[in-house]
Amino acid sequence: MSKKKTQAAAPVYTGKVYDFCSKKKMILGIVIAVVLALIAGIIIRGVNLAIEFKGGTIITYDYSGDLDTKAVEQTVKGIIDVPVTVRTGEKLGESGGKQVTISFSTEEGFNADMQTELSNALEAQFPDNNFVKTDANDVSPSSGREFFLKCIIAVLFTAIVIIIYIALRFKKIGGWSAGICSIFALLHDLLVAVTATILFGFDINSNLVAVILTILGYSINNTIVIYDRIRENRSLMPKASLNELINTGCSQSLTRSIRTSITTIGTMLVVTIVVFVSGYDSLLSFSVPLMFGLISGTYSSLFVAPVTWSWWKSRADRKKA
Repeated sequence: MSKKKTQAAAPVYTGKVYDFCSKKKMILGIVIAVVLALIAGIIIRGVNLAIEFKGGTIITYDYSGDLDTKAVEQTVKGIIDVPVTVRTGEKLGESGGKQVTISFSTEEGFNADMQTELSNALEAQFPDNNFVKTDANDVSPSSGREFFLKCIIAVLFTAIVIIIYIALRFKKIGGWSAGICSIFALLHDLLVAVTATILFGFDINSNLVAVILTILGYSINNTIVIYDRIRENRSLMPKASLNELINTGCSQSLTRSIRTSITTIGTMLVVTIVVFVSGYDSLLSFSVPLMFGLISGTYSSLFVAPVTWSWWKSRADRKKA
């Protein structure tokens, strides 16, 4: 006799369900706090555009021994009298050695005679450091603006694609509104990264563009995982309200999100410490904003995107009633 196969019961989440949807005021407060921090940073720190965005000159020297970057900065200012950025680091490759990069913006440009004058001044001021010029480049501000514009277009195109993708994939649970709310969460994460960049006094440079693109991928992946949970719970809990589905889905994803975030953010923290100790200050403008952006991405995927979506749907249902 053939035995009938019994169909396994659908799994039901038996863990603790947290009330994420009741945190609307907390989310609004955090968003307002980030905006206020950004405004305060702009007022106190100012917005420092890097050479690639505002144009200028970058000169690189090899040197030996210990070097006082503040003294180098004062020497350069004595010649051109503009804000100067001086960074030291190690040369890449087998030869090794030390390098110092001097960058500044000038409206008149920095011709060969002025470069020679600067080199002579550095050699006279720091005779024991054996300055040798290895590279000098003028950067056009138009190329930086073109690069920045392309980055903005890429981000906007990515946002449109994300909205369309989420709308189609999650159309049974209100895809369009879910997609728009996920973009709102992404904007929150990018705002946190920009705020961290300004508050820590970093330049707005190509590192920030790399941070933005990295956060886009990380944050939207977390959000889609949670949306998937909500969609699955719709079939398992057909009589549940949207808030119940969101609370259950976020609670199911909470442990996974925290573990993944601890690993990723912990790695970036180690990178930041190593970069800071080793003196590669230019990489800090990548690792520090990225670390804050990853923290924000974890929070926004659990709170901002789904809870904002809950608020949107509740408001739409009240208008229909």
